[in-house]
Amino acid sequence: MSKQLSLASLVLAATVAACAAPSSEDMKLSSDVERSINTHPALQADLLRAQAVDHVVYLSGSADTWLEYYDAEEAARTVPGVLRVVNKIEVKGVRA
Repeated sequence: MSKQLSLASLVLAATVAACAAPSSEDMKLSSDVERSINTHPALQADLLRAQAVDHVVYLSGSADTWLEYYDAEEAARTVPGVLRVVNKIEVKGVRA
């Protein structure tokens, strides 16, 4: 019983580790999206981050205006290989 439990734990740990590690393709796509954002003249790239998972790009960070929010999303969409953009950028100029 103990060997079966240990084997099951090992398989579970390996599965979780494999899911958590980004693929080299996702890392390249994240880098390409960040490069696209960095070259956009209206964006403060140091406040924005991009992470790709299975060709879906997740944007995070903060923007001063809604225009920056949408410009970052558009910059991400134009990168080859991006299937979808999930924009989680916080707009600082908006009061809740």
